[in-house]
Amino acid sequence: MLEEVKHLGHASIKIENIKIVYIDPFNIKNPKKDADLIFCTHSHYDHLSIKDIKLISKDSTKLIVPSEAIAAAKESKLNIVEVEPNKNYTIDSVSFSTVPAYNIGKSFHPKSKNWVGYIIFLNNTTYYHSGDTDFIPEMKNIKADIIFLPVGGTYTMNWKEAAEAANTISCSYAIPIHFGDIVGSKNDAQNFVNEIRLPRKGIILIE
Repeated sequence: MLEEVKHLGHASIKIENIKIVYIDPFNIKNPKKDADLIFCTHSHYDHLSIKDIKLISKDSTKLIVPSEAIAAAKESKLNIVEVEPNKNYTIDSVSFSTVPAYNIGKSFHPKSKNWVGYIIFLNNTTYYHSGDTDFIPEMKNIKADIIFLPVGGTYTMNWKEAAEAANTISCSYAIPIHFGDIVGSKNDAQNFVNEIRLPRKGIILIE
């Protein structure tokens, strides 16, 4: 299960399953033009990076973005799929759902933007990438095998809030992201992992 997943830095995830899926590619090292689907959670430069999208995309790649990010996404010249929160979709035989992603008590990611996280279903494994968010009520009903949560604080949850969220979500593995680049540190990631309660397991994937 975990062998299919790579944390590429910051909030960037690559999943090599029945499809090659990227989520929020940013500052990709040693890129390959192998993406079948690219999911972007919102339009901030470190989550919708046209430069990185072009480095990993091929002619058939589809780019999935929330409505507010459509204008920025058009620079990619790819086939764009527009999504909204709280919806279910199937693209190229890959089913996924969108979950709201927003801040509570800070203004960096307003709920009104309709930005999203994704629950992606691939070959009997379910992945949840929360996007840039706080611990929001919608998380309490999420079930996934592997979850990716931001731990860096400032713009998102800090590690303690993220651990509380992870321990609420029904999951097998909790992976810290959104640290070590713009905000957050490896210590934040380790603190998050240390707080994860059984039967879940917290794991740092990035080296």
